Amino acid sequence: MTNRVRRTMPILPISIVMQLTDLTARQIRYYEEQKLISPARTEGNKRMFSLNDVDALLEIKDYLEQGLNVAGIRKLYETKEMPLNDQAEPKTLSDAELRSLLREEMKHQARPFSQASQRHGDLSRFFK
Repeated sequence: MTNRVRRTMPILPISIVMQLTDLTARQIRYYEEQKLISPARTEGNKRMFSLNDVDALLEIKDYLEQGLNVAGIRKLYETKEMPLNDQAEPKTLSDAELRSLLREEMKHQARPFSQASQRHGDLSRFFK
């Protein structure tokens, strides 16, 4: 059996994955709902994870700690899955598509600033 085959075998239950990744069951299920991971299911519908799934969860955790949101991680994974030829081709966007993309980016960028300013306001009483 090759290493690649061994890493894709679903052998770990969610309880072990929680211990290995330091994530809660709810977080792991959420990442599955968001299609960031896709663990195998037993006949009894229990999730079984491979070593590749554990690696993906640890990678997701790292991205989140770096400040990336789930939508950004999903886009990153979609980009990784794209063939190199598709990545190299410039895509033409209509004005409406471009406006929509810019609007979405501005929404995502505005959130961290509003949260940071709230935190700053909470701490400002200590730094007069």
